[in-house]
Amino acid sequence: MLIAGEASGDLHGALLVEELKKIEPGLIISGVGGDKMKAAGMELIYHIKSMSFLGFAEVIKHLPHIKKVRKTLIDYIIEKKITTVVLIDYPGFNLSIAKKLKALNVKLIYYISPQIWAWGAGRVKKIKKLITKMLVVFRFEADFYKNHNIDAEFVGHPLIDQISKYKLLDKKSFFERFNLDNDKKILLILAGSREHEVKEIFPECVNAALAIAKEFNMQVVVGRSPNIDEDAFELPGRNDEFKVIKDFTYELMSYSTFGIIKSGTSTLEAALFKLPMVVVYKTNFLTYLIGRLLVKVKNIGLVNIVYGKTLVPEIIQNDLTTDNIYNESKRFLSDKTLYEFTIAKLGEIKELLGSAGASAKAAQRIHLLMNDA
Repeated sequence: MLIAGEASGDLHGALLVEELKKIEPGLIISGVGGDKMKAAGMELIYHIKSMSFLGFAEVIKHLPHIKKVRKTLIDYIIEKKITTVVLIDYPGFNLSIAKKLKALNVKLIYYISPQIWAWGAGRVKKIKKLITKMLVVFRFEADFYKNHNIDAEFVGHPLIDQISKYKLLDKKSFFERFNLDNDKKILLILAGSREHEVKEIFPECVNAALAIAKEFNMQVVVGRSPNIDEDAFELPGRNDEFKVIKDFTYELMSYSTFGIIKSGTSTLEAALFKLPMVVVYKTNFLTYLIGRLLVKVKNIGLVNIVYGKTLVPEIIQNDLTTDNIYNESKRFLSDKTLYEFTIAKLGEIKELLGSAGASAKAAQRIHLLMNDA
């Protein structure tokens, strides 16, 4: 069984399913995932659409549903005599079900580590007690876990594989397909893959983007995650001033000039396309307040965390205003030296993520553990 809970987990999980199927074509894989994991050959017990909430307040609101999902998965594991479960990120849910599964003597492999190095050491004890093996995608994570005497192995980051395998639609065809203006550069907005994120983040981002676009003769394009309805991007009276494009995220990152991007895996993907950006994030007040008490790192953007210092600006919570997004975006677009310096430094991110073959390496380790009596 594989358990992912969000769009990035679906992406990484799909690559893992493909590689596991290459090793053992008849392997039956089931669990929680999205359209990509399903297309790769996994049987969905629950779709990530039903799990796409984040933060303390949102989790409390959805507790009855969370408990139902957890019970269904545990019953399924018992019924099908599943011996190995791979947890993909999504720590709130995955660590809670891990405690139940440990009692069933199930092998638990964690792929794509929760960011406990950011949230303090509380979850380290849980992981040490519950998890059989950590397969991590950042070098510093392997060091972190080994310092806590936890079995961890760095396998590289699957985004390297995902992007190298992806066949970009050429720019001319892409612009024609979506009726984009060849004479205007793209200002990209990626506001997240959860509805409540879009609700919090999008309005300020689009107002700032439209002001920037007018000043720099650009066109605003909004990338839409497939699990977000298009009406989430309604801006009464101004919808004709920007385009919303579902999927084609890598084309958008490749052909855009600047990005306003929600904190998360997307910032790392954009970095691999060398797209200068501003990282944005906002959640409800209670979640933010608790988060500020727990977070132990300076940056929240993965691009900055991997780089080791602030390479691109982060605009968070109360600072997420139209004016602040506008000013930071303008700073990059009006300063050619800064813009080109940022592109050069973003080019270093790929080297920090390791070599290709992460998904295959992770699948090999999982298959060995699965068959190790």
